[in-house]
Amino acid sequence: MASRSTTRVATDGSHAIAPTAGRAAHDIRVTFSRLRRRLRDVAELDGLTPSQTAVLSRLLGDGDATASALAAGEQVRPQSMAATLAVLEERGLVERRPDPTDGRRQLVSLTTAGRSRIDVSRAAREEWLSRALTDHFTEAERRTVIDAMVLLDRLARR
Repeated sequence: MASRSTTRVATDGSHAIAPTAGRAAHDIRVTFSRLRRRLRDVAELDGLTPSQTAVLSRLLGDGDATASALAAGEQVRPQSMAATLAVLEERGLVERRPDPTDGRRQLVSLTTAGRSRIDVSRAAREEWLSRALTDHFTEAERRTVIDAMVLLDRLARR
């Protein structure tokens, strides 16, 4: 019988997985899921769905895009993206205009109201996180979080 500290074989047989990697993977997944829920609660976006919020965030980060590019980026069907964009457009958060390089296509862009909505949401989440880190962590613990984030960012970019 194998000890709990032994290395496991990956399910695809590619290579062994260290026990600490399995534990870290589980803890990251559970903690990030919990944190994501808390941040979503803090940054209530007046009834916007996570999909609608993701589109606004993508447009803010990446700039104008076609509906098909947004669908691909969000990994949803074009029909689903069309419905999402219709709601956002109705609320005045995005607008469509002809693509200057190809008049057959339309580009979707954030309106001033859409940009403001995302900015307010991000500020609320950052304020909540900053306050929580200040109130519940020591300076040394905050530095540990910063160091861990460098590693997690490296993981996210793989």
